[in-house]
Amino acid sequence: MDNRFATAFVIACVLSLISTIYMAASIGTDFWYEYRSPVQENSSDSNKMAWSEFLGDEADEKTYNDALFRYNGTMGLWRRCITIPQNTHWYAPPERTESFDMVTKCMSFTLNEQFMEKYVDPGNHNSGIDLLRTYLWRCQFLLPFVSLGLMCFGALIGLCACICRSLYPTIATGILHLLAGLCTLGSVSCYVAGIELLHQKLGLPENVSGEFGWSFCLACVSAPLQFMASALFIWAAHTNRKEYTLMKAYRVA
Repeated sequence: MDNRFATAFVIACVLSLISTIYMAASIGTDFWYEYRSPVQENSSDSNKMAWSEFLGDEADEKTYNDALFRYNGTMGLWRRCITIPQNTHWYAPPERTESFDMVTKCMSFTLNEQFMEKYVDPGNHNSGIDLLRTYLWRCQFLLPFVSLGLMCFGALIGLCACICRSLYPTIATGILHLLAGLCTLGSVSCYVAGIELLHQKLGLPENVSGEFGWSFCLACVSAPLQFMASALFIWAAHTNRKEYTLMKAYRVA
């Protein structure tokens, strides 16, 4: 194996490993989107009711999004979280001090919630199904796992190529990484579109802002790494095969 191809193969493997780690971390963390709002320190009845509804098993889309808006919520592919006072009382607590503690409470999306229909008016089951938001949500959930699976399968093929001491099978690895990159890019695009459509239907309250979090950024970085790894795998395998064919023809001649 020529040193050029071996170097390209090693660089592609490193890029593939980094993108896999980034993608796995992105899937497993809860900071795809973050809301910033004034801290709700008092434990009024309305606040406690919102917290209990958020942490309940039957919270609909509007209920948990209202809580995310008001209580510095964060959202990932699997979980949604809010920040609330650690100790809640029936009376309003005194003014905030340095010892005032806030805790993060999270609820996981069930599989049923992941594939549940989204409604034209969030929370209103009589408003009809919003097919666009429904399929955007399902794609943003499924595509990262498809991407991760394709990269793992490509890694197995690359391992077989190393055992066989041949670069030619890595063409398949490159194609799988290309498909993985497209899946990651599709997931990121679906997530952005879904968030924008949600905010059009549920406007952000006053003094509340939202921004994409570091989990989302990891997924965004993972996609170009997958494309670069794919290009190196395919180039090394194709060029090495072409030179091998020319050398074999020269020897025969």
